[in-house]
Amino acid sequence: MSDLAIDVSGLVKRFGDKIAVDGVDIQMPRGEVWGFLGPNGSGKTTTIRMICGLLRATEGAGTCLGYDVLNEPEKIRAHTGYMTQHFSFWKDLTIRENLEFTARLYQMPQLRERVDETLETLGLADRQNQLAGALSGGWKQRLALAAVTMHNPRLLLLDEPTAGVDPQARRDFWDEIHRLSTRGMTVLVSTHYMDEAERCDRIVYLANGKVVARGRIGEIIARSGLVAYRGEGEDVRRLAARLQGRPGVDHVAYFSAALNVSGENRQALENAIADIDGKDVEWREIQPTLEDVFIVLMMRAGADRRTHA
Repeated sequence: MSDLAIDVSGLVKRFGDKIAVDGVDIQMPRGEVWGFLGPNGSGKTTTIRMICGLLRATEGAGTCLGYDVLNEPEKIRAHTGYMTQHFSFWKDLTIRENLEFTARLYQMPQLRERVDETLETLGLADRQNQLAGALSGGWKQRLALAAVTMHNPRLLLLDEPTAGVDPQARRDFWDEIHRLSTRGMTVLVSTHYMDEAERCDRIVYLANGKVVARGRIGEIIARSGLVAYRGEGEDVRRLAARLQGRPGVDHVAYFSAALNVSGENRQALENAIADIDGKDVEWREIQPTLEDVFIVLMMRAGADRRTHA
């Protein structure tokens, strides 16, 4: 058996004359947690659906869990859990009823025992008789994760699973993801949150239907060639507008009572900082953030020109 859970090359998906995904390659080892990042419309969801056999690729080839993505999609789906962006379970059924129905779809043996175990593992036992439609976002998310993992899939695909939930629910969700990973499950997570990307073993960044960066976060930051400075001092926020758009300044962000600026040209960036009137501001060089890097990657990718095949 291959050490790769996903091994696909040259994946292309066209919808009429629109190219949604344009030559994506992914080689993902088993048992890892990968982040799938990129702006809306970059092709993340379409790629995920091609990998798990829900969409047939227009071009390209490869395997998922050892099965051919073009010719054995039903075998891939049988061993995959796929959690979509939007809650897609039955709102007029209770948590238990949703899980029992899902278990029947998978034709699971010892159905009641499996549902009981899943309720306990995901912390849903005390709420099992609540209607799904009455749950908060975090509990809906937990129910969805329970439903897509109760058949013990070898691959878990999560499409922006934590959108709209509170920080504690997001943290609990990620603790569960890593628990599943330690049991050998491979996890690919589509997300917009930088802190979630930093919880992944590796990340893949898509723009305009193409992979523009991949690897460990430290490697991607190092390869970006970015330089970043952090300014701290009284009323430092007022300098943001004056730095924005200056030669050498690609990104300006204010957070944690400090101003972070970054750019690809060290000399131009340092000149921009030196030229502004910030006598009470102390600047020091820092490592660029993942957000800094992604903004530059988007600039390099340019306008989306996916029109005709």
